[in-house]
Amino acid sequence: MSFTLSTTVERPYDDTVAAVRAALGDQGFGVLTEIDLKATLAAKLGVDVPPQVILGACRPQLAHRALEVDPSIAAVLPCNVVVRSVGETTTLVEAFDPDAMMGLAGDGLTDVAAEARERLSAALAALTPPSAEEN
Repeated sequence: MSFTLSTTVERPYDDTVAAVRAALGDQGFGVLTEIDLKATLAAKLGVDVPPQVILGACRPQLAHRALEVDPSIAAVLPCNVVVRSVGETTTLVEAFDPDAMMGLAGDGLTDVAAEARERLSAALAALTPPSAEEN
């Protein structure tokens, strides 16, 4: 079982980060945290990695519902969304798959995980234009 939802977009990294923020906002998520992995790993380890950022996305209504089922689920909140450059004009976007929470907290989170997954999937889908076949 994969633990991420992902999409690859033909868009430069900086443009994709802005688009991801907008798409998450459209789905009711706010970005609570941001970790610049490239800068952090360069500063702490002296290594050079492609530009990538971890955005800690949260939809308060979903977080509250999940916490009511199991307060320990806070350990995996907020939902992490990673934006990583894989080329000058290509960027990979991955989000933690809320279905993976089911293995942690059980069936009590089915509805919360399903809604979070639906909203994160919609945000990822909004990053790529429809193909000519879909028009």
